[in-house]
Amino acid sequence: MGAFDLLTASDSEDAQRRIAGALSVLGIRRGDRIALSLTNSPVVINTALAALRVGVVPVMLDPLLTDMERDAILTDCAPSLVLTTRADAETLAKGKPTELAPVPLARPIHYTSGTTGRRKGVFTGVLDEASATQLLAEETTQWGFNSEDLHLVVSGLYHSAPLRFAISTLMNGGDVIVMSRFEPSVFLQAMAQMHPTTMFCAPAHLQRMVEVIDTGVRMPSVVGVRLVAHAGAACSQPLKKRVHHLFDHESVWEFYGATEGQVTALSPQDWLAAPGSVGRARTGRTISIDDDGTIWTTVPDYARFTYWGDTDKTAAAWRGSAFSVGDMGRLDGEYLYLDGRRDDLIISGGVNVYPREVELAFEHAPGVTDIAVFARPDERWGQRVCAVVVGTITDQALLDWAESHLHPARRPKEYHHVDVIPRSPTGKVRYRYLAEELGLEPPA
Repeated sequence: MGAFDLLTASDSEDAQRRIAGALSVLGIRRGDRIALSLTNSPVVINTALAALRVGVVPVMLDPLLTDMERDAILTDCAPSLVLTTRADAETLAKGKPTELAPVPLARPIHYTSGTTGRRKGVFTGVLDEASATQLLAEETTQWGFNSEDLHLVVSGLYHSAPLRFAISTLMNGGDVIVMSRFEPSVFLQAMAQMHPTTMFCAPAHLQRMVEVIDTGVRMPSVVGVRLVAHAGAACSQPLKKRVHHLFDHESVWEFYGATEGQVTALSPQDWLAAPGSVGRARTGRTISIDDDGTIWTTVPDYARFTYWGDTDKTAAAWRGSAFSVGDMGRLDGEYLYLDGRRDDLIISGGVNVYPREVELAFEHAPGVTDIAVFARPDERWGQRVCAVVVGTITDQALLDWAESHLHPARRPKEYHHVDVIPRSPTGKVRYRYLAEELGLEPPA
């Protein structure tokens, strides 16, 4: 396998039928689960999609999990088959072809990151064909997937959005380019050679692309690119502006959601109208905000989920037809603005401080390239607000900027300068563990 591979809809359809046939021979039936712990390749998409179209639920695992982490998930979900090598997965594609449902009959199980405790498997159950058709139609309508599309897979397929975009493209007759792993040079090469029409990126990927472009590397032609969707972490306004400049402004969309479900979409026009928001509720959804700022989203029946084997956490996530993952925000008219996660909340001297609101205050500070705000224990205040900073700005300039832009309780009391802020593979800051990752506190 090279740096990237092309998967056509017709080749994928043939492979899916053979994989589904092999699963049947192995005695794996509707409602069973298979686990995929594999690096990016076409066979990952084909295997997951083949399983889904016969009602078998793929459990998508990060191949970099430790044995202990992986074994805990496998014990939890009890799969009928575990695939850990590409060769094992490709063996399934030699099976005898069988019939498939016209649409995926479920969503894959993805396990949430576990920063707030034991990882939770998000499970939708196996749907009837009518409900499954509605589920696919929602994605198709939202993003306009069609047979002319050539989608570029940028992120790991064990994440929900990258796999969902690839599957939706194939199910609408489009083709897919699969990067084995993200490297800015390979990303730009794939764009230059293959001319994709759509892609999903995390802001971290876009930031790394911009950094390479800023060294003098030529940006490939973006003619034909109709959709650059990004989500998964906060995207700073300076980065957003660069991305809009490098791509056709009309092609850049943002959306907000979670492994559990999708909530909003932000069109290019809406970004101009409401900069800093994550957009308006997607079709079929409504958003409400509790008095404490918790975001709740109503969804159609086909978009409901449970946490695998955990009735208590499932019950806590739902209120009627609305779910919440604990994110905090506010509505300004139709537009949703995020304040952060309740788990990231800093309470300093009795004042609630969300890291995101402090980070936003520094977005346009001269000399700040990147910033993350976190808490450390404080005998007087309970917690004190701290910041880790990338850039050339001095501590005095940071103090001056905070004084003119932030309420006293929200001003960081410590600044730590680093070359790179530690992030997860999808670009998320693990605020709860940031002090530990920076070596400021011993491991918990």
